[in-house]
Amino acid sequence: MRKFILIWFGQLISTIGSYMSEFALTLWAWQVTGSATALALVGFFSLLPRIFISLFAGILVDRANRKYLMILGDAIAAASTVGILILHLSGNLAIWHLYVAASINGGFGQIQQLAYSTSITLLVSPRNYTRANSMNSVVHYGSNIIAPAIAGLLYPMIGLAGILPLDLVSFVIAIATLIWIRIPQPDPKQREQKIVGAQGLRPNKRSVLWEEITFGIRYIWRSSSLKTLMMITAWFWFAHDLGAAIDEPMILARSGNSSQALSVILSIAGIGGVTGAVVLSAWGGTKQRVNGMLAGFMGAGFAKIIFGLGQNLTVWLPAQFCASLSFPLLGSSETALWMETVPSEFQGRVFAANSLVLELVSAIAMLIAGPISDRILEPAMQSQNIVSFLLIPIFGNGAGAGMALLYVVSAIAMLLIGAISYRLPQLRFY
Repeated sequence: MRKFILIWFGQLISTIGSYMSEFALTLWAWQVTGSATALALVGFFSLLPRIFISLFAGILVDRANRKYLMILGDAIAAASTVGILILHLSGNLAIWHLYVAASINGGFGQIQQLAYSTSITLLVSPRNYTRANSMNSVVHYGSNIIAPAIAGLLYPMIGLAGILPLDLVSFVIAIATLIWIRIPQPDPKQREQKIVGAQGLRPNKRSVLWEEITFGIRYIWRSSSLKTLMMITAWFWFAHDLGAAIDEPMILARSGNSSQALSVILSIAGIGGVTGAVVLSAWGGTKQRVNGMLAGFMGAGFAKIIFGLGQNLTVWLPAQFCASLSFPLLGSSETALWMETVPSEFQGRVFAANSLVLELVSAIAMLIAGPISDRILEPAMQSQNIVSFLLIPIFGNGAGAGMALLYVVSAIAMLLIGAISYRLPQLRFY
């Protein structure tokens, strides 16, 4: 685990820097536009290139040096941050620049993430898969504790121009940890032998590229368990991202544009996630990992329902803590299921195929969440009609009420997906 821990530490520092920049850019974008759609589109443009790159990223990750791919991802993200900083300092930064930067970072970030996740099976033993993935949850949630707190404190004093250089320093640290570590690579001969062993999946000479591109999805589709796993997680993340796309503008709208409220909620999310990850690391997860995943689905959905119904920090903070507590369990259990089922020699293509489906549904969710909120639900909740008459006692009729309605509907869907999936026989394989 020593090599993994060192790489993990570098990614933790880099993620803290990136989250600080994201927090500062969210505040900047909301101040400039005041639009939930504008913020949701940043997430959409981050996912859009991932969808297309996923077609080829798996092949690249299975065949190229994964260490160099991770370094490339960090280097491109650093260059993107430099570009935003220059535009901001020159007074030319516009919201569409964030869309371009999100697209560039999303595309190369997809390759980096696949290279990182597929390297885990070569760096740690199978019994530590859940533990390693729970440590990766600490990267995300630990950064959510530190980054918003630091950025929220520094933003009023040094602004975007002061926070972006800190992000650049974090990239240097992440790249430095990767340069001096040798990351094992899959054996090409074993990879080809296992492909031959997977009947009907060996590329033929007439359509080698197409067979390579579709290898991952065909591998998943041949297994009823993997196919079902992919489909239920796709529906879960669609519901999750439909609400997540508008959660920050919802908080800002309902708190009077309070950056402090948003900062403390994100920090509490980090505390809940780190708590869940630490407990999971010590515990090791459920014996049947599918049960851990589905329990996480339901726990996150229930807590998010309470969060969406709240209108102040008294409700938001404990609900956010409980929601974040569930995500290390569901995320680590889901990833461990894929790791233990798919041979490491072609995990890149299979993981990329699964990622392609998840990113496609997430992109759709992020694309529609903003317009649904801005053009349909927000006006509906602030006018005299049957919908507002029934729902104003629950959500109120101030700014953000329509976004809260969408958030709660999405959370109910997350809860139901977890509950219904317990009855699916295809998942009893795990």
